[in-house]
Amino acid sequence: MAHDPSSPIVVENPWERLNAFTDARIGLGRAGVSLPTSKLLAFQLAHAQAQDAVHCPLDEEALSSELTQALNLAEAPLHLHSHAQDRAMYLQRPDYGRRLNDESREHLQQATESQQRFDLAVVVVDGLSALAVQQNSASFLSTLYQTLDSDATDWQLAPLTIVEQGRVAIGDEIGALLNADAVLVMIGERPGLSSPDSLGLYLTWAPEPGLRDDRRNCISNVRPAGLQVEEAARRFFLLLKEARQLKLSGVKLKDRSEDDVLEGDSASDAPSSTRNFLVAD
Repeated sequence: MAHDPSSPIVVENPWERLNAFTDARIGLGRAGVSLPTSKLLAFQLAHAQAQDAVHCPLDEEALSSELTQALNLAEAPLHLHSHAQDRAMYLQRPDYGRRLNDESREHLQQATESQQRFDLAVVVVDGLSALAVQQNSASFLSTLYQTLDSDATDWQLAPLTIVEQGRVAIGDEIGALLNADAVLVMIGERPGLSSPDSLGLYLTWAPEPGLRDDRRNCISNVRPAGLQVEEAARRFFLLLKEARQLKLSGVKLKDRSEDDVLEGDSASDAPSSTRNFLVAD
């Protein structure tokens, strides 16, 4: 059937208006039986950005300088490296990214000879998106440190560490070597086609090498177009306080940051209008 010259080449999709509310690719329209050229090019750009996020190295010196200034640190963060020597090994051997190399382990042991006990160790890891770490770490940690400083509890923080070629579990070893009760691992998450800059937060109580993933709590998608750093810091702080009170983390620690309940000794202390339906009579 011949094409009608008066009809538009690109057929708009009525669902396209929903693109204003989501990064998902919906209502893209069509040109014949294919995507419009602009939508195809946008997809190819997003795919390239996701690949770049995985392979681009972390600029540790720039990040260290930014964190030192933003957090007003007395000493620069400690630079550590996993057992994965380079990016190719990191991607092929995930187990290598979960442990420190010998040099970093010795360096960390020498830096903590005092055996002081800390409440929290913060570990910044490049992960699968150095871009996420580079862009979001300083703003999130600035907000979190302000929250900790304003709390009635005197939180003792271990020396800040930056890890290259690391996975989430590497924080267990670092937290144990730093004598920390809890560890926060900030890591670049696996990039999606609309989120190459997503930062993940992992909380583990009583870290030690060999822990399973069910011992961790995760807050995901921390980025300007996702979960804002202020909300992420609030949620993490509430999790941290619960973990300290209950001496645990992971599947046994419930994230109650969005619960609409009042603090009290029991469910009966809250008015019926605000009582959690899970514990209501």
